[in-house]
Amino acid sequence: MAKQQFKAESKKLLDLMINSIYTHKEIFLREIISNASDALDKLCYISLTDDKVNMSREDFCIKIKADKENRILTISDNGIGMTKEELSENLGTIAKSGSLQFKKDIGEEKKDTDIIGQFGVGFYSAFMVSDNVKVITKSYNSDTAYLWESEGTTGYTITEAEKETVGTDIIMHIKEDTEDEKYSDFLETYHLRMLIKNYSDYVRFPIKMDMEKSREVKPRDGENPPEFETYTEEETVNSMIPIWQKSKSEVSDEECAKFYKEKFFDPDDPTLTIRISAEGLVSYKAMLFIPEKTPFGYYTKDFEKGLSLYSSGVLIMDKCADLLPEHFRFVKGIVDSPSLSLNISRELLQHDRQLKVIAGNIEKKIKAELLKLLKNEPEKYKKFYSSFGLQLKYGVVNDFGTHKELLRDLLLFYSSSQMDQTSLKDYVSRMKEDQKYIYYACGETTSKIDKLPQTELVRDKGFEMLYLTDEVDEFVVTMLDEYEGKKFKSINSGDPELESDADKEKIEKQKEDYKDLLNFVKESLSGKVSDVIISRKLKSHPVCLSSESPVSLEMEKYFDTIPGENKVKAQRVLELNAEHSIFKTLDEAVKNDKLKAEKLAEILYNQALLIADMPIEDPSHFTELICEFIK
Repeated sequence: MAKQQFKAESKKLLDLMINSIYTHKEIFLREIISNASDALDKLCYISLTDDKVNMSREDFCIKIKADKENRILTISDNGIGMTKEELSENLGTIAKSGSLQFKKDIGEEKKDTDIIGQFGVGFYSAFMVSDNVKVITKSYNSDTAYLWESEGTTGYTITEAEKETVGTDIIMHIKEDTEDEKYSDFLETYHLRMLIKNYSDYVRFPIKMDMEKSREVKPRDGENPPEFETYTEEETVNSMIPIWQKSKSEVSDEECAKFYKEKFFDPDDPTLTIRISAEGLVSYKAMLFIPEKTPFGYYTKDFEKGLSLYSSGVLIMDKCADLLPEHFRFVKGIVDSPSLSLNISRELLQHDRQLKVIAGNIEKKIKAELLKLLKNEPEKYKKFYSSFGLQLKYGVVNDFGTHKELLRDLLLFYSSSQMDQTSLKDYVSRMKEDQKYIYYACGETTSKIDKLPQTELVRDKGFEMLYLTDEVDEFVVTMLDEYEGKKFKSINSGDPELESDADKEKIEKQKEDYKDLLNFVKESLSGKVSDVIISRKLKSHPVCLSSESPVSLEMEKYFDTIPGENKVKAQRVLELNAEHSIFKTLDEAVKNDKLKAEKLAEILYNQALLIADMPIEDPSHFTELICEFIK
């Protein structure tokens, strides 16, 4: 028979696909196996209503044979096969999919079958590794077999052939090795097995190969070692039914944990296993895991998030980043959906509604399961939070607070009254009737925060405080702004709620009485502070530092850690306690000894810096001033 030519557009597509569409040449094996699985599925479906098929599901399989000597790789199935017309239609026109047409033909009844391929180009991936491809096929309702043969873009021939059984054999002559590519690997059974385990382990039909094995033929005899012989045995190399496709009653927690550790190379059991089975417009199953510890390099730019994405048991992407939001990037797992719209190479996904729906549902499910863990097993949740709480906080501040409503109930902060981590919900539930704000204090550690002079007034009122010890914490509460109608308030900000009417009157009077003193201190500090005020929050301590700008002192510390010359600075305010004895000394010095007053102002400012855990500009000069006053 004369060679037939591919249509012009098909020829261009074939050339493009062989050279560009597929990222990895090994993908060809996944594509050919997926096509074979489709052929088996079709015949399996037809056998339900057609007695002449005379086969049961247990009879269906895919066989792979490698002939290294002749460089021939054969992939065979006993599925539906093709007629001459179907051969010409499906393999003569690239992107013409028999599987897609079959799905259309069975309509709503497709629920009992599961066809993987839809676009009809996967078969041609064989030309990435082959210089000649033969297809010998016999349709289940025909007595004649046909041979389709092609060397690529030059065209193809179709002739009658001999084949006893129904099904299809794909016979590929593997290319010779080059400097860049070792095509011989695709003739090694161990390499083929590895690829099958990676990409097609969960195809629903057995994939069989002749595997070379060793057995003892003569046991050890005295000083003589045992003798072994090599033999070949056919073996099913795929698992077929993935663990996530099984019902919860069929899989124990221990089996899930074992699967997680083997699949994701983690020696520890997961903190949480999440199972999802969704039916409807978008159907999918998922098995998600929350690790116990942060993986190596988790907070680096090299860490890759994403879930393994399968379509009907066939691996599509090892890490599909679009399935996980950034704030839940620590989650590992698998999503398997027959509903996804795949592109022609099955390596990339269209960013369509189905993918977005799955991602949205997964996000909600992860949050729901974490909330359940927080409620039912708080100690276990705290352990999780110690590993990934920082990620949740970053999630609140990222994207201008887009996700703050989603994440706020998952946050924990150290509580001054509980001496442990607490949620915002629990904090609000403990608030006193007359308490208007959620109070917080920032510092490097909880012990340092405990010693801050600004905490005294809040403690005296019996109000609980949240201790913020992570650099991102103050940005988090600033972004949240409020929780259940209660505003967040730093202990560094003035708060009339903490003052009695008498205190307010006294402060106003002191501001007027010591106006000259405050101006003197401000001028003597030469622009180091934007203002000097009588403190509303100090009781036993003489001085503290606060900020009157949106940028707090803690924020300034954070910005100082970021490389760059233009640093963001807080507008520092020096607060003085008019009731403290040192204030009286300062007042007398301002009136009688301006030089002494300047030195005392500098000492008080440096003390405020130390209390705020900020660096002193000239430590040596500061110690000299202290010594001078001690004499």
